[in-house]
Amino acid sequence: MSSYREKSIVFIGFMGSGKTTIGEQVAKKLYRDFVDIDEEIEKEYGMPVIDIFKVHGEEAFRSKEKELIKGYCERPLKIISVGGGAFMNEEIREVCLQNCIVFFLDLSFNAWKERLTLLLPSRPVLQGKSIEEIEELFYKRQGIYADHNSKFTTDHLDIDEVSDYLIKSLKTSWDLYS
Repeated sequence: MSSYREKSIVFIGFMGSGKTTIGEQVAKKLYRDFVDIDEEIEKEYGMPVIDIFKVHGEEAFRSKEKELIKGYCERPLKIISVGGGAFMNEEIREVCLQNCIVFFLDLSFNAWKERLTLLLPSRPVLQGKSIEEIEELFYKRQGIYADHNSKFTTDHLDIDEVSDYLIKSLKTSWDLYS
């Protein structure tokens, strides 16, 4: 078991909330390795997530996702971005919360909608859904994301503002718990 300071950090939140972008920035500033679980799955399959869903199905994707998250969560000093749907799996939630510090990057639905056109082409779970169905999914997942160690609302903040705040709060908690 790692000391609190050495625990890996997991970023959760709805797709497009900035988990990868902010995770990369935090990793760089803390001199830690960054792992994007979706990118790791894409490397293993040799294709984008949207094609993995089409060719192999969501079940195969979710199985690989769980395997990778469990493996990385047991390693110290990582910054890990998990897909928006990963935390829906109870086993994944438990392994993240037991072994890591979990940050929920929250974003209001209105702020998220501003990103929709950028997200649509690459997100399989958004394909063929109406804005009402997407909004329902958004709010359904908010309840699942409530299991976290810390929450930060990212609406209209830039990457440096968010990453600097997160690092400051991490360092404060490291001092408190060490």
